[in-house]
Amino acid sequence: MSDVDVSTRQARIVDLARRDGSVAVEALAETLGVSAQTIRKDLSALERRALLTRVHGGAVPTSGTDNLDYAARREIAVAAKAAIGAAAAGLVTEGASLFINIGTTTEAIARHLVDRRKLMVITNNLNVVDILAARPGIAVIAAGGRVRPADRAVVGAVAMDFIRGFKVDVALIGASGIDADGAFLDYDVDEVRVSQTIIRNARQVILAVDASKFERPAPVRIGDLSDIDWLVIDRAPVALKAACDAAGVRVVETG
Repeated sequence: MSDVDVSTRQARIVDLARRDGSVAVEALAETLGVSAQTIRKDLSALERRALLTRVHGGAVPTSGTDNLDYAARREIAVAAKAAIGAAAAGLVTEGASLFINIGTTTEAIARHLVDRRKLMVITNNLNVVDILAARPGIAVIAAGGRVRPADRAVVGAVAMDFIRGFKVDVALIGASGIDADGAFLDYDVDEVRVSQTIIRNARQVILAVDASKFERPAPVRIGDLSDIDWLVIDRAPVALKAACDAAGVRVVETG
């Protein structure tokens, strides 16, 4: 069975869970015409994406208020993020100044910038600092402020004030969720406020997300399609493509 078939089936499972408040393995197997073992694998995959929570015999929708821990997020869609990282890095021209925010996808972009020259990178992501700081062709500037231990993000008012001191060519940003209408979302208000400050102080904005983020119910709005110039994604659903086309956002699909 193709990845598209799997994605369609899992999207249907999420829809049923949200409609009915819960789903049961045996009922899903009968409805979708697959084995119970396949459904259990689907439910586990959807739980890793924080779309469902497993319960005995089935699953229920997540609350939409809690993200997975950072280590777990690094294990999700690894190949897709690597391809997205390469494509997003390919949009960065020599001599550009950049913002890079927190996220496992933006870290993937940073890994594809390591051999670039004449770049200035301002970031609130200390993991990105580790990736790029020793590279001879890249000047790295770390935002000041409170460090969040869970993911080494620099957040808060001090970080926002620091970022306002720059006006860069390109912002490379990630998000925890993206709706069909193009609204992109996250879980943490402090992180969102830093991301919004980054967007306001960049001439172009590239949003990089993998398809597992589509319709994830994160509660805090970062922005919408009017705030970005490029969407880099492994596979864009039809509704999202249409919204990007209407907003004049250029879409790069990697897979």
